[in-house]
Amino acid sequence: MSTAVAFFDTKPYDRDYIARAPGAEKLALRFHDFRLTTETAPTARGATAVCVFVNDKLDEPCLAALHAAGVRHVALRCAGFNNVDLKAARALGLAVTRVPAYSPHAVAEHTVALLLTLNRRIHRAFNRVREHNFSLQGLVGFDLHGRTAGVIGTGKIGRLVAQILRGFGMRVIAHDPYPAVEWSTTHGIDYRPLEAVLAESDVLTLHLPLTRESHHLLNERTLALVKPGATIVNTSRGKLIDTTALIAALKARRLGGVALDVYEEEEGIFFEDLSGELLADDELSRLLSFPNVLVTAHQAFFTEEALAEIARVTAENLVRGARGESFLDGTTL
Repeated sequence: MSTAVAFFDTKPYDRDYIARAPGAEKLALRFHDFRLTTETAPTARGATAVCVFVNDKLDEPCLAALHAAGVRHVALRCAGFNNVDLKAARALGLAVTRVPAYSPHAVAEHTVALLLTLNRRIHRAFNRVREHNFSLQGLVGFDLHGRTAGVIGTGKIGRLVAQILRGFGMRVIAHDPYPAVEWSTTHGIDYRPLEAVLAESDVLTLHLPLTRESHHLLNERTLALVKPGATIVNTSRGKLIDTTALIAALKARRLGGVALDVYEEEEGIFFEDLSGELLADDELSRLLSFPNVLVTAHQAFFTEEALAEIARVTAENLVRGARGESFLDGTTL
C-alpha cells in the first residue's frame, strides 16, 4: 500500500516535477493549492508526511495539529526553514527535512541578472522599444568593471556570486561570521567587517539565512552606513531588510537602486496572480513605484535543474521516511 503524502501550496510546475521524480510512484500524492496553517492542517489526516514550501506556516499549533492527524514527517521542498518551529517539531517527534542545495547556480545567476537588468535599465528599455520609443534618455548605467562588490554571506550561493562578479573585473569584498579563508585566498576576495563592506561597496548583495541575528540586517542604522549611490540586491530572505527603512533610504536618494527577488511580507502575494486585484500591501506598492527598484516574485530558484533536484531530494526523503530509513545526508533538521 502506498504511503500518503499531502503537498501544500503547490502550483502546476510543482506537481509536474514531483510526479516525475524517481520514487514518486511509490507514494500516494495528494496535492493542495492552499497553504499549510493551523486551520488547514486537519486536511493532512490520513497522510504520514506533508510537503511544504516557503510560505507555509508551521508554528507549534500547526505542528500539533499535524501530529494529531497522524503526520510524522515534514518535508520542506526548499532550503530555508525559518517558517518551522523546530523545537516544537522535536518535542512532538516529527522528523523535518529540507533540500539544502538544489541549485546554487540558479540563485547566483538570477542575482547577477537582476543586477545587470537594474544597472543597465534593461527592463525599462524593453518596455520603451515595444512602444517604438528608441530614446536612450534616462537609461545610463555604469561599468561593473573596476567597481567594488560586497557579498554578505559566503555560503554556496554567495561564493558563486562573488566568483561571477570577479569575472566582470570587480573588486569583491565579503562579510561572513564564518569566513571561507581558503576559498577567498584562491579567488582574491577579502573578508571585511560588516561596516566596512557597507561603506565601501558600490554593489551589495545578500546571501544569508534568516536567523535572529540576521533579521533586519539592513535597517535604519546600517542603511545609513551604506555607500551613497550603492545598489542593493537581495535574493535570500525578505526579512533581511527592514522595508520601512529601505523606502526611507530610497526617498532620501541615498541608494542608486534596489533589486529584490524576496520581500518581507511576500506571503499571500508572491507566487499568486493578483493582476486583477488591488494590491493591499502599501509598502510593496511604494517600492514598485520607484524607477530604480526592480522586483521579481521569488523566482531565483526557478530553473529546470533546480526544480528537478528539489523534486528528487524531496521524493527520496519521503520514500526513505515511509520505509523507516535514514534521510539523505545533510537534509535533516
